[in-house]
Amino acid sequence: MRAMERFGAPLLPAWARAAAVGAVWLVVSGFAAGPVTASGGASSVPGIGAVESRSFITSDGARLHYLEAGPRPDQTVGGSPTVVFVPGWTMPGWIFERQIDALKGRFHVLALDPRGQGESEVTAFGYSYERRGRDIGELIDQAASGPVVLVGWSLGVLDSLAYVAGQGDARIAGLVLIDNSVGEEPAPVARPSTASPADRVDIPEGERRRGRAAFIASMFAHDPGADYRARLTDQALRMTQADERRLLAYDVPRTYWRAALHSTDKPVLYVVRPRLRAQGLNLIRTHADARMEVFDTAGHALFVDEADRFDALLIDFLDHRVAPRATGETVH
Repeated sequence: MRAMERFGAPLLPAWARAAAVGAVWLVVSGFAAGPVTASGGASSVPGIGAVESRSFITSDGARLHYLEAGPRPDQTVGGSPTVVFVPGWTMPGWIFERQIDALKGRFHVLALDPRGQGESEVTAFGYSYERRGRDIGELIDQAASGPVVLVGWSLGVLDSLAYVAGQGDARIAGLVLIDNSVGEEPAPVARPSTASPADRVDIPEGERRRGRAAFIASMFAHDPGADYRARLTDQALRMTQADERRLLAYDVPRTYWRAALHSTDKPVLYVVRPRLRAQGLNLIRTHADARMEVFDTAGHALFVDEADRFDALLIDFLDHRVAPRATGETVH
């Protein structure tokens, strides 16, 4: 399943086209785990306070970093689930800073830096959907004491579904899947103007940086600011080009992701832009407990572009879809 099918390349808004002048290419688109350890204490991520920076060692020896905030589940009213954020291709977990800030007063929150991303170790192995799914499971086992709601964005949607496919839904209280195909029909159509990074080998670093900066600019309908984009660009260039390409070409059919999603009857919130509306309608029709929300004017990072709306949807999902299911109440 090629990256262009999974992600699609968003059209650049006017400000982003200006920022991307000179860009040449654009992409959008397996022992017991070790103990959780503090790694640096309070986070220095701008915009969110009282967030801890932590790391743990996976079963294959990788050091993965994550952010943690909010009360532990046993300290919350009614034992609210842990919310686990999984970012997209090459992105750091702190891209969910607005969501962490909105939730941390009531919910236990974890934001993973997948291997090779954010502040996690850039390993020489493990860039497969099976391993990335296990990484999520090992984070859950180490840092969450009860059920979790997985919030996956872009490639994080597939990594979250890989976790469900490989380890089941016993720990899952709900799924929030943001702006990626989930294997429903119709398949998304790749934009003809984009080139797959699988077609490029050994891109010079200057060209690679310009391309990554253009990719990041393309994720937003509203400019988050030059400093913000520069921080994302720096962190989005950490792993090797070969490993980046591996993440863009998970070698499974589209039906794998659909089967994973339909293997659970836990509540699902599918948050997308209009190009995935038809998939969402089919998901609603065929899944026992799925809801769709369409962001008509946001970019791929819609939770950044329209953070207030997204945060309200997420909290409503946690309070009115996940919580009633967890307590056995009737959901209307």
